[in-house]
Amino acid sequence: MEDLRSILSSHHNKSKAHATKEPVEDAKASASVIPDLFFDEILIQYKLSRIEIILMMHLYRLTWCRPNLHKKYGIAPIISYKDSSESMGVTVEIFQQTLRRLESFGFIETIRAGQYFVRKYFTEENDKKYGQSYDNFL
Repeated sequence: MEDLRSILSSHHNKSKAHATKEPVEDAKASASVIPDLFFDEILIQYKLSRIEIILMMHLYRLTWCRPNLHKKYGIAPIISYKDSSESMGVTVEIFQQTLRRLESFGFIETIRAGQYFVRKYFTEENDKKYGQSYDNFL
């Protein structure tokens, strides 16, 4: 039978292996500006599910946080249901149900399949409160 010390000495500590790795050059985390209103009021008031939060943030970031020709109107670029649902790890049916649920809250409106009007402050009341207009789109 082998000596316990010899067995333990042959194993390497996993945390030390990770600590010695050099940081990747030019690795930068991306960031998006989401109004605190979402975290302070919307999540509390509406009790959104995980997939609803993911989809809302996905549409919000496409519309308001990334380059978008229709940003001043609050219109998201056209998205693929299939690609978006796969990236979120849900079926297309669940994806579409979640879109309808977000529409029922008034956070988004369908312009055409795959393209949505996304409110900057999530509800019509908050848009009015914070002076958000959409260049006569509404």
